[in-house]
Amino acid sequence: MSEAIILDLLAAAVFGYLLGSIPFGLVLTRMAGLGDLRQIGSGNIGATNVLRTGRKGLALATLLLDSGKGAIAALVALGVCDYRSALVAGLFAVLGHNFPVWLKMKGGKGVATTLGVILATSPLTGLAACLVWLGMAWKFHYSSLSALVALCVAPFVALALGHPSHAVVFGILAILSLVRHSANIKRLLAGTEPRIDLSKKFKK
Repeated sequence: MSEAIILDLLAAAVFGYLLGSIPFGLVLTRMAGLGDLRQIGSGNIGATNVLRTGRKGLALATLLLDSGKGAIAALVALGVCDYRSALVAGLFAVLGHNFPVWLKMKGGKGVATTLGVILATSPLTGLAACLVWLGMAWKFHYSSLSALVALCVAPFVALALGHPSHAVVFGILAILSLVRHSANIKRLLAGTEPRIDLSKKFKK
């Protein structure tokens, strides 16, 4: 691997991390006068916890921005360098979201940012992951379970599409998500994980 490629990958990693570390949920809720999001609900900085404030618009904005920063990190790196840099930028965007230096490494769980990365670097894989999430959520009514299954399916879809490098990175992101959702997994096994009801939302 040439020195130029290594420098490109390092630049992509730094760019991805810095963009991913922007805590949009925290920023939006503070701008809305809701105080410190980390003192609300689960203390997480992601869209799910923003929703606990009762502000659906803010939660949707957080979801779009969190997924967008992953997608933008990957797409910018792809445009400037190549697919390898895009994957590295995407991976580090998720790491930035999960472990932002500005918040003492206490960030979110990275599902939205990961989906943004997958959609940007492998649209068909991202579409498959979104469909799996919807199907699992409709059938079992657990957001965390739906997200984990969707992210775990992604590496195999990428591999089936003939993208082994993507599959490796998506696999790393899936493992990271499993680790970040350890508390949710325990609640799922204990039967105490909160459910969601998509049917009510679609009826409205």
